[in-house]
Amino acid sequence: MLWFPYGSPAELKAKPVQAGNPFLAPWANRIDQEAYWANGRKFLLNPHLENFRHDQRKQPIHGLLVFAAWNVVDLEAGEDAAEVTSKLEFWRHPEWMAQFPFAHTIEMTYRLTGGVLEVQTRIANESEQPMPLVIGFHTYYQLPGVPRHLWKAHVPARESAVLSDTLVPTGETRRVSFQNPVSLATTPLDDIFVNLGRNAQGRAEFRVDDGAGSGISVEFGPKYTVGIVYAPPGRDFICFEPMTGITNGFNLAHKGVHKDLLQTVSARGAWKESFWIRPLLKP
Repeated sequence: MLWFPYGSPAELKAKPVQAGNPFLAPWANRIDQEAYWANGRKFLLNPHLENFRHDQRKQPIHGLLVFAAWNVVDLEAGEDAAEVTSKLEFWRHPEWMAQFPFAHTIEMTYRLTGGVLEVQTRIANESEQPMPLVIGFHTYYQLPGVPRHLWKAHVPARESAVLSDTLVPTGETRRVSFQNPVSLATTPLDDIFVNLGRNAQGRAEFRVDDGAGSGISVEFGPKYTVGIVYAPPGRDFICFEPMTGITNGFNLAHKGVHKDLLQTVSARGAWKESFWIRPLLKP
């Protein structure tokens, strides 16, 4: 289900590109400058540390942790379930703290039960100040054996963010104009969706299928308030990206824009949320 164009970890190490399920933190997607606002203060990023990427417009993108090494702290398996928990202690890394000076620890659990994969993230803020939270996943999915022109995407969104020519939100939104499902044969997608439709459990379900019942369902938990869909033409993947906030959320909230979409983790507090990946099989 996950798109991962490598035969081994050695191949990935030799030529790393984003694939699989990259975790984007301490900021997801773009920041419109080498600085961000948090708790009324402006923090400067230091490009000389060379630990974050820029996009083609020289904007910081995708945080610091895409290729970070995690420590496995728990591993369990039974007849019909398995899970693994890994920990990353952000506060132990001076080069990360220099860019984002909020001491915190991240635990991530991959839990497989009944054919459904849950990805649970828990963040403990060990700082004495609230920690702004604009994180997410840039997950790549594929439908093996199904030609790309047959793929159909189902997007549970009522609105999308209007983007500037630098691909950051302007603060405006517009009603979603396409009809569900969206044929990827005719409609490339690279959109930030807000005001997501949700089921009785508070989850927003994104799907891609072959039009005949086989595919993948991805459900975002309630605290993933923004969904990005990325399906560029000519590529054999689609990304359903659960996000805790909108792109450039730190700086937009400081301007009073999309303040409702910026979450924080209280001082000495914790945050936890999941998303679920489920295969869809023909009846």
